[in-house]
Amino acid sequence: MNKTVELVKLWGAYEEQNPDATLDNFFRYQLSLISKTPQKTDQQEKLIPDINGRLMILLRRIAKYHITYSNKALEGTGFDQIEEFGLLVTIFNEVNPIKSEAIYNNIIELSSGTNMLNRLKKRGLVSEYADTEDKRVKRLQVTPKGREALMIAKDKVQKVAKMMSYGLPDEDKQMCIQLLTPVNDRFNGMFQKQKNKSFDEIFREMTS
Repeated sequence: MNKTVELVKLWGAYEEQNPDATLDNFFRYQLSLISKTPQKTDQQEKLIPDINGRLMILLRRIAKYHITYSNKALEGTGFDQIEEFGLLVTIFNEVNPIKSEAIYNNIIELSSGTNMLNRLKKRGLVSEYADTEDKRVKRLQVTPKGREALMIAKDKVQKVAKMMSYGLPDEDKQMCIQLLTPVNDRFNGMFQKQKNKSFDEIFREMTS
């Protein structure tokens, strides 16, 4: 069958079942049909994740690879870990944010973020000063040494990102971003608000 005719027939069948669907919906559906499913096993004691678990495992493994290679790439730049780099990028981009904002924007616990900032201050990469309107509030700024370290580290971090996504067409990368951005948006800003809630409470809140 001519491929154009086949595509039109597939779209026609899909549109009949989903009259309000867009072409984006159609192509995502077609991609989902070719996704690999876990192999069946007769071994009853194996724990096989469902589709939600498979997605989270994939994202977690990719994130671990990224952290490991990023930390290796950052050796000798003034940063010990990618989280430190992310924290300083936030301070640089947000232009003198207060401490808690910089920490929470990087999804870090306040105590861990404070320790990280103290290490960055000790290395001379960041400094803090009292807010002009409220002396109790501490604001952060990147030092000239910190800016220099950022520019050097930026090239390293970009090389890691290129390596991690090497071989994927830009169209696929854009689709991944488009598909996963709503997940990030749904949880963005909730980390601290849910800190003192039980998981069952959080689950009900996020799935209702």
